[in-house]
Amino acid sequence: MTLEAMDTSTRLRPLADSSPSAVVAGFVAMLTGHTSSLVLMFQAGQAAGLSAAQIASWLWALAVGMGLCTIGLSLRYRAPVVVAWSTPGAALLITSLPGVSYPEAIGAFVICAVLLSLLGLSGTFARVMRHLPSSLAAALLAGILLRIGSEIFVAAQSSTALVLAMFFSFLLGKRLAPRYAVLTALLVGGVTAAAQGLLDFSQIRLEVTLPLWTTPSFSFGAAISIGLPLFVVAMASQNIPGLAVLRADGYDVPPSPLIASTGLASLLLAPFGSHGINLAAISAAICTGAEAHEDKRKRYTAALWNGVFNLTAGIFAATLAALFAALPAALVLSIAALALLGSIGNGLAQAMHEPGQRDAALVTFMTTASGMTLLGIGSAFWGLIAGALTLGILNWRKGR
Repeated sequence: MTLEAMDTSTRLRPLADSSPSAVVAGFVAMLTGHTSSLVLMFQAGQAAGLSAAQIASWLWALAVGMGLCTIGLSLRYRAPVVVAWSTPGAALLITSLPGVSYPEAIGAFVICAVLLSLLGLSGTFARVMRHLPSSLAAALLAGILLRIGSEIFVAAQSSTALVLAMFFSFLLGKRLAPRYAVLTALLVGGVTAAAQGLLDFSQIRLEVTLPLWTTPSFSFGAAISIGLPLFVVAMASQNIPGLAVLRADGYDVPPSPLIASTGLASLLLAPFGSHGINLAAISAAICTGAEAHEDKRKRYTAALWNGVFNLTAGIFAATLAALFAALPAALVLSIAALALLGSIGNGLAQAMHEPGQRDAALVTFMTTASGMTLLGIGSAFWGLIAGALTLGILNWRKGR
């Protein structure tokens, strides 16, 4: 069922439509999005010699932009549209930032945001996405999520008791109260971690983050080394997979307004440090799956809660960083994996549904799940390219 098939005549009732499972899904999605690359942000900032205040402003700009865009777009389209910062972009900046001044880096962020905005406003992205087969989109989703989902078994090697407690409590929750299975696992994980002495919040202080303005400075070198690579990475590793997640779960949201909105938000927030916000894939899948809400039409509330949590994270960016550092990595990895199980299964089922596209979908899935990087571009993009080539070669002229 797509959004066209949903009854959009009824007025929005976010609080009435929400549920405890939606709140948990929004929180877990925020937790997953931040912990997956928060360390990259600090590493990139420290490598560039940024002050603690500048790094905090950077996190503020990203989290506030993510929160506002997620809330606005989800209300506009009544769909779980989740926006996140560019994790591959953060990794790119670790090596790129030290070679330029911070104002020049801000200028490169502005250039990237302008390119994203133009791509969305022109409608080019929508025309490209119309030709993406649903089986390849589903395989792309499953491949992206598989690596995150499998981390729970790796975490079990070093934190066996914690992971097993969460895993079996999740299964018990699925059996007795499926809507609260993830919440049950999160609570059991927190209690188990506390019992093992793995939680230490003594160094955490509540601090409000103040944004810092940096006037952009434009240079050809920064535009080539930072601006253009950030644009390519944002499209290949964030926006295309992010839209594929929405499509795989039946949300036919027009892509161009999403890209234009995130591009314009990135442009406004760039002087405060934002290197770019884009459509989310992994954290979005937590909000689009059945675990977020049993009623598909009301899963937009999971994204709304995600936006609220992101806004809170932005206001207290420095405090949040210390809080995440205090959580055991095994707990974070496990709760993210458990929340994504349903989305992985649904993606695989949809990818393999069409016999004529099964080989191409399998190639897409395997390439994406491999985690390969080629020419500085991640596996999600190459999975899509490999799947499209496979589909084209195997089905060439068959219609005749």
